[in-house]
Amino acid sequence: MNTFSSLCAVLVAGVLAGQAIAAPAAPASAPAATGCAAKQQHVQAQIDIAKANGNQNQVDGLSTALREIKNNCTENGLRKEREGKVLDAKREVSKRQSDLDKAMKKGDSEKINKRKDKLAEARKELQDAMDELDK
Repeated sequence: MNTFSSLCAVLVAGVLAGQAIAAPAAPASAPAATGCAAKQQHVQAQIDIAKANGNQNQVDGLSTALREIKNNCTENGLRKEREGKVLDAKREVSKRQSDLDKAMKKGDSEKINKRKDKLAEARKELQDAMDELDK
């Protein structure tokens, strides 16, 4: 993950951890933005919320992230990054399935349940990564 993506991820995670974010709904007649435009809209919505809550530190950090998106985000780069996340998630699902299969062969019910939970979590992460491909 490059520095730009890391910065955005940290800033977005900080905002999401600090408060529940509700992005404003787009007008029904406007098509939903995708790719870099959607990323810009998402960060701008977070800036608006941070401003409304008087959180200048968040505004400053998110403004930096927005500038980075505007200056560095490309549709191809974003697509490749998201495809990489899907590939990583598929590998994780495969690994977790293998772990579950091994636990089932041993018959350890505690490990089986633990491995099932891990597999379910990996599958959710894969689905989330796949959902991001079209955003």
